[in-house]
Amino acid sequence: MPAEFDLIPAIDLRRGKCVRLKGGMASQATEYGDDPVAMALHWQEQGAARVHVVDLDGAFAGECLQLEATRAIVQALGIPVQCGGGLRTLEQIARVLELGAERVVLGTAAVEQPELVGEAVRRHGSAVLVAIDARQGKVALRGWVDQTAVAAVEVARSMKDLGVERIIYTDVARDGMLSGVNVEETANLALAAGLRVIASGGASSIEDVRRLWDQRRAGVEGVILGRALYERRLDFRSLSALVGSW
Repeated sequence: MPAEFDLIPAIDLRRGKCVRLKGGMASQATEYGDDPVAMALHWQEQGAARVHVVDLDGAFAGECLQLEATRAIVQALGIPVQCGGGLRTLEQIARVLELGAERVVLGTAAVEQPELVGEAVRRHGSAVLVAIDARQGKVALRGWVDQTAVAAVEVARSMKDLGVERIIYTDVARDGMLSGVNVEETANLALAAGLRVIASGGASSIEDVRRLWDQRRAGVEGVILGRALYERRLDFRSLSALVGSW
């Protein structure tokens, strides 16, 4: 039977505020609030079973810079939190998990330090997720600033070999653009790598969510929602009820 399908609100932190980037560009940031805890509580109240928190400052800098904000969110919520952005050492990974996060999300480290990913999985098991962010199927690193020639599917397969169970796949060019999610590429990656995949980037309509939901047998198990929620193109509570009826 297909797995359950998660709708996961995103809270992207930059300079203490909740923002969304367009196309992964730091210069194209839109602010949606200056109280990340209140935003997290809002999504919990709307029925979210999990939230996705990204330290954008950390992603660009290569180190955790939003630990206090992360701690405050985790302590305020009664639902699991998955956290990413700038996690590039075992110490940083352990610190975020010790704050109470359910999952940590590794990005740049998956390409540049695969041995770190392997050791993190050995220590923390399924709490370790890998984010593969790509433009035209090629991986982008360091908060999507550095473009590589490495194919996303190659990274996904290598992560499977290291024991990673789940990845987050983001089509960077679509992220924050409300241009529609790249369903085909997301499903193909899940099938090619044999991993469970959470989609990210561009989901803006019920149709987008339904098309991803239809790919559950391929391994797609959820979607991270950002700008579409913040600009009220999607209502989280109504969408959750609809997905539950499918």
